[in-house]
Amino acid sequence: MAKYSAPPYMHDVLPFEPARDGWLHVARWRALEATFRRTCRDFGYHEIRTPVMEATELFTRSIGAGTDIVSKEMFSFEDRGGRSMTLRPEGTAPAIRAYLEHNLGGDRPVNKLYYIATIYRYERGQRGRYREHQQTGVEVIGSQDPAVDAEVIGLAVEFYRRLGIVETELRLNSVGCPRCRPAYREALLTYARPHLASMSADNRVRFEQNPLRMLDSKDERDLEVLRGAPVLPGFLCEECASHFRELQAYLAALSIPFALDPHLVRGFDYYTKTAFEVVSPQLGAQNVIGGGGRYDGLVEECGGPPTPGIGFGIGTERCLIVLDQLGVRMPVEDEHPDVVVVTVGEAARREGARLLQDLRRAGIAADMDYSGRSVKAQMRAADRSGAAHVALLGEEELATCSVTLRPLRQGGDQERVPRTDVVEWCARRRSSSAVGCQDREG
Repeated sequence: MAKYSAPPYMHDVLPFEPARDGWLHVARWRALEATFRRTCRDFGYHEIRTPVMEATELFTRSIGAGTDIVSKEMFSFEDRGGRSMTLRPEGTAPAIRAYLEHNLGGDRPVNKLYYIATIYRYERGQRGRYREHQQTGVEVIGSQDPAVDAEVIGLAVEFYRRLGIVETELRLNSVGCPRCRPAYREALLTYARPHLASMSADNRVRFEQNPLRMLDSKDERDLEVLRGAPVLPGFLCEECASHFRELQAYLAALSIPFALDPHLVRGFDYYTKTAFEVVSPQLGAQNVIGGGGRYDGLVEECGGPPTPGIGFGIGTERCLIVLDQLGVRMPVEDEHPDVVVVTVGEAARREGARLLQDLRRAGIAADMDYSGRSVKAQMRAADRSGAAHVALLGEEELATCSVTLRPLRQGGDQERVPRTDVVEWCARRRSSSAVGCQDREG
């Protein structure tokens, strides 16, 4: 048994598919990431990468001190310089910090960004909810056009479609703005006050500190009490109401179905106007696989000029779990070697090393045995590797400056090929094999 194990609710993603939790396979993660990158590229978005940690104040100011993330879930520590730092618990605030620090708005009025990042939250772990998880996300900074909201939602929906996750529900709401929320806040307080004794301890704290967060509770007692609470859309100012109507019209024009959820507020204080979530029935209680919203005051809160923005975050693990449960297998990158070099004797091993170098420099994936196994064991290992051919080097091949090439995956007889022609021979066979695969796929 291993002396150490991964930290609780964190996991290793392995080079080979594990017997359990097959979604913890690097090839699947790369396939999902490639799909996301291609989708973002097709929508005109550009990648941004930010540090894994930021100043703690960036998150306390932007997310909100009264949120569960800030009050309970952040991994914060003091560094050796005495600064309070936090492993990023979400991806939007770091993107806004980078946008301001590097003046990305100076060259272009609207920035369309995407990221693939690890996120850290000290949550009560369970399937689909991990203390370290990966998130794919986008941010559009600089436009308040409801058509941009529809594009961001449409990008998420298209990403799910390309993955093969088609049984999803888009939930939509408007959480208003600083002008219209105060009236709703008072109405919610008036409604909730007589019911406080029936609510959870967390929601009693939220009642005092941040009443809208009560709507984000997952406690069954709270949900029952709040079922009859006033809803935010009835309190929207004309600007927010108009924006919400136009967004719905754009979604209808794009044939993107949605369900209005007047209690949807999301977990961050910075959201304004649009808020949305995408849920999957395959995940049970933790059924949200992505969500986001508009944050028109966040850039200003982080020290910049008034600048609108909108974005989303999608959990990689949750998507992979859903795909696993649906039985959807994404096409993964072929990691099999094209050629495995099998040698007999020390002189042949040295020549085999030279052949490996020549093949690899030509872009041909090649490998050989490094454990001193017999020819028979080397051949078995080559077959297990999934290689298309083996290149045999022994005394006879060395004496005639040749290599014996034997197919493992295709019909045909083995051939003795001059050493100087081996790279070209392997490249030609690989090209014909790739064309054949394309024809079969077509």
